[in-house]
Amino acid sequence: MNYVSRERLQKIHEASMRMLERTGMKYHNPKAIEILKDHGIRVEGNVAYFTEEQLMYWVRKAPSTFTLYARNPKHNIVIGGSNVNPAPLYGCAHIADKNGVKRQATIEDYVNYAKLFHANDDFHVDGGLMVQPFDVPIPSSCLSMFYATYTHSDKAMFCVAGKEEYMDAMLKAAEVAYGGKEELLRHPHLITIVNANTPLQLDVMMTDVLIKFAEYGQPIVIAPCDMAGSTSPVTLAGTIAMSTAEALATIALAQMVRPGTPVVMGSQSTTADMKTGQIAIGAPEGALCYRYLGQMAKFYQLPSRAGGALTDSKVVDTQAGIEAYMTFLACCQNEVNFIIHSAGILDGYAYTSYEKVISDFEVVRYVLRYLREFDINEDTIPLDLIDEVGHDGEYLTKDHTFQYCHTEPLAPTLCSRGNVQDAAHQYELNIEKRYAQLMEAYQEKAPVCDQEVLNKIKDIFVEQGIDRELLDKIEAM
Repeated sequence: MNYVSRERLQKIHEASMRMLERTGMKYHNPKAIEILKDHGIRVEGNVAYFTEEQLMYWVRKAPSTFTLYARNPKHNIVIGGSNVNPAPLYGCAHIADKNGVKRQATIEDYVNYAKLFHANDDFHVDGGLMVQPFDVPIPSSCLSMFYATYTHSDKAMFCVAGKEEYMDAMLKAAEVAYGGKEELLRHPHLITIVNANTPLQLDVMMTDVLIKFAEYGQPIVIAPCDMAGSTSPVTLAGTIAMSTAEALATIALAQMVRPGTPVVMGSQSTTADMKTGQIAIGAPEGALCYRYLGQMAKFYQLPSRAGGALTDSKVVDTQAGIEAYMTFLACCQNEVNFIIHSAGILDGYAYTSYEKVISDFEVVRYVLRYLREFDINEDTIPLDLIDEVGHDGEYLTKDHTFQYCHTEPLAPTLCSRGNVQDAAHQYELNIEKRYAQLMEAYQEKAPVCDQEVLNKIKDIFVEQGIDRELLDKIEAM
């Protein structure tokens, strides 16, 4: 881990506390205002002012680790501690082809992405707003995406936030799928994002989502996205302090709704580009923000979320590779526990591509291999074999090499070694080949769903205006 000194973390903490006591946090939802008042927080208008004692009393009620349960128990994950869990991308409105030409995403694209993440053994979480499908009703699309994820993956479920009535339907569906509300409270199966707004605000819909998920004890990722120089101070220290304040004030609200609600302290904060004012997610400053978020979360003994394999590039190119590797490595080295956007993001979250997903899968493999320690023992330092080979022999044909050759070195799936026939396009060709391999692997790993459960979920969603034929179509994809 790239440790940050306790002294530096303490300075950030103290600034965040002063910020929440002096400037306060604005809550746009009247429900939040009532909850805060009921718990003794000073509120003026819709701005709440916390003392450090008040804030930390509630923050400390959040668990330091928790288990997110999957339909298939082998995909259960622990979020917190030193555990690192890659998770899919989130929030992309469009899909680009390999040349950067954008188009609207469809529900079929969403299902294809769900299949890719299901087929990849490095991921134990599936779903979320991987793409926004434009061929389904947008307001209720969170339910269409829930159904697509549930029918095409048995990994832990990442859910899309939506209006209160859709959250009610989603949680009713989860009761059917996972054995009732009490079972969900004991074994949380869903996780979603609540985005705090910068500077120092929480909006109406995000508050409704927070309250609903907290009432069911389902984990919530609290995720400010401050842009240094645009929506937050241009200095990284100021931005990190502000995002810390926003996250903690939102975490405190969740604990007031239901003490012990699993939360993940997150930050997607980075710098704004000073020439254009646009977000710069592939910047080194973003990687520094993710580093500090990981450390600040440990400071508060909370699980963490940040970063991913991020880039501002418009296509899969050298820039995309450099930035994605840097931002993902920064998260892993600082033991960020839940890394959303671990594959697929292009152009500052503006869009995604199949090529970027596959390319980032390789980034994830390389980083995880780099961070996985190797064994040091008598078998891995084979002194007898070294004596036998001496100075003039070779190791390629030895039994020891055969024993370890499939586990010690990581075999690349995209990067080329040795001779190739088409050097200029080999990476692109390898992406196409890897995509086909993963989709074939999906057919072998595809989950089996209980049709009676699916029919009950359909009934719940149809009551919210979802077309049953659309759900049947998603199921059959």
